[in-house]
Amino acid sequence: MKRCALVTGGSRGIGAATAVKLAARGYDVALSYRTQRTAAEEVAAAIQRLGARALLLQADLADPDQARELVHKAAEGLGALHILVNNAGYVQRLPWDELSLEDWDRMLRVGLTAAFVCARYAVPYMREAGYGRIVNVSSLRALTGAAHGVHYASAKAGLLGLTKSLALALAPYGITVNAVCPGFVATDINREALETRGEEIRAQIPLGRVASPDEVASVIAFLCSEEAGYMTGATVSVNGGLRME
Repeated sequence: MKRCALVTGGSRGIGAATAVKLAARGYDVALSYRTQRTAAEEVAAAIQRLGARALLLQADLADPDQARELVHKAAEGLGALHILVNNAGYVQRLPWDELSLEDWDRMLRVGLTAAFVCARYAVPYMREAGYGRIVNVSSLRALTGAAHGVHYASAKAGLLGLTKSLALALAPYGITVNAVCPGFVATDINREALETRGEEIRAQIPLGRVASPDEVASVIAFLCSEEAGYMTGATVSVNGGLRME
């Protein structure tokens, strides 16, 4: 049976690269976006050029009801659901004492609660299909903290706890759950930092450069594959040696 995947936040950056990488491996892909319809259509076109099906789904993952419906629409539209990549997220850089409760709440709803909700409703489809892979895209900041992104680092750290907990809960069904922690990647989220502090950032990285989205996507695609069937509950750092575990 052809594998079917849902990639949240799939219109750009790591999500877009992952969607295309999975399509190159022969998977049909549903990708969610919130506002970037044109960018999502470009990703869908790239998927279709690879001979795979693409399904575009708009959703604001700050709303748990929309997260739930996203999963159902992906599974129904593709005919099955074997893979979930929880990639949706955003960055907001503010000192911790300038964050409002609304800032905190939205970040956790998008970055952590949505991942739980999507997994909650994706697992029954995976059990029915007899195959399941969940990959949560966390961050280097989950490991280091972030003075100007306390809510972001907290949400991403929460994903690591969610990953381990779901890995334990879902192991009896053969469903694996892993996390990827990218460091600095050449994406829109990091554009401002790389433009203003690029030389300083690269000097701190042992490999001397930032990653491309495709490099992170390759790791995610591996964790979605049959070859990664004995990996679960793992946190894989993709940071050029910036932080070594």
